[in-house]
Amino acid sequence: MTGKAFDASELRSLGHDLTKAGMNAQRGAREVVAKTAADITADAKKFAPVDTGNLRSSIGHDLFDTSGETGAEIGPTTSYAGFVEWGTSRMAPQPYLGPAFDRRIPGFEKALGNMLDGTWKG
Repeated sequence: MTGKAFDASELRSLGHDLTKAGMNAQRGAREVVAKTAADITADAKKFAPVDTGNLRSSIGHDLFDTSGETGAEIGPTTSYAGFVEWGTSRMAPQPYLGPAFDRRIPGFEKALGNMLDGTWKG
């Protein structure tokens, strides 16, 4: 075995750069999720049918970041929200949440792609 000198400073520098990139990606993903959740919430409120306003006012979102996973829970809190969205045997559906998701998912995917390739400006 030949005795070669090994300089670990470049590996330490690479490790630092990778850690920083991971933290930046996680922060960027949180921002993309938060913006998309707010946009979906706003659209769902616009699309929701209004009788008393209770359904519309119950629509909201909660962000979570657990064990490195970032996400959002979006939707209404009224007990009858599903009946409005999907209908019943006696009532036609009046979708509001599904269309809001459908409208915003392409922008979410594009923003995540831009974040990953470094062109996203949060």
